[in-house]
Amino acid sequence: MKSQILATATFLTLVSLTTTVQAANPEHVKQLLATKQCQNCDLTHAGLVMADLAGANLSGANLAGANLSRANLSGADLRGANLSGASLFGANLTETRFSGANLAAADLRSSYLTNAELNGAYLNNSNFQGAIGIPSQIASPEDFYALGVAQAEKGNPQQAISYFSQAIAIKPDYAGAYLARGVARYQILDRQGAFVDAQAADKLFTSQKNTPGMQTAQAFMKELQTPYTEKVSSGSPSFVDFFGSVGSLLLQFLPF
Repeated sequence: MKSQILATATFLTLVSLTTTVQAANPEHVKQLLATKQCQNCDLTHAGLVMADLAGANLSGANLAGANLSRANLSGADLRGANLSGASLFGANLTETRFSGANLAAADLRSSYLTNAELNGAYLNNSNFQGAIGIPSQIASPEDFYALGVAQAEKGNPQQAISYFSQAIAIKPDYAGAYLARGVARYQILDRQGAFVDAQAADKLFTSQKNTPGMQTAQAFMKELQTPYTEKVSSGSPSFVDFFGSVGSLLLQFLPF
């Protein structure tokens, strides 16, 4: 029964490829699915959604425009492969080797990139929004900060915290990232964590002689120290006002 199911799945994949995507070489697709060995294969625009390609050898393969959404490519060899315009949305790319690969305009949103090798990969216009475990060598602290702000604005504080933490890991004196992470932590009702981050931001802004940043951090700390049932002193913003404008407050720390 299992072999029949596998054969049927393979047949349906091949039918889909031959009827809707003529560019892929069907023999190469068949070879890949059967052996996971397809070096230098022609897989342009191939439909490989949710395919199990863990450990596959696809070095030098042409996967331009291929749909690999939610595919399992953990440990796969994609060195020197052409993945320009390919969809890798939600794909498992843990420990995948991309050295020298072309990932221009590739969709890597929500993918898993823990320990992926991307040295020498071409990443122009690649979309890493929501990706987990983005290697530090392909993104600057400012890139991670910008991704965190984008997630915070979309109402995804946990993902924002992850990005801000990655920015801090690369640049420990990144005051703006501490402040931003503190605000994101407040969003998930972690007042203690938010206060610790605000304190760190205040200390760093002070040492860096960044007066606007220091004032923002101190205003946030004051709000965090104010009991829920009380209001801050006259002239200070309520937390609703502060939180409502936090996007613009954080954006001022972007290095643009």
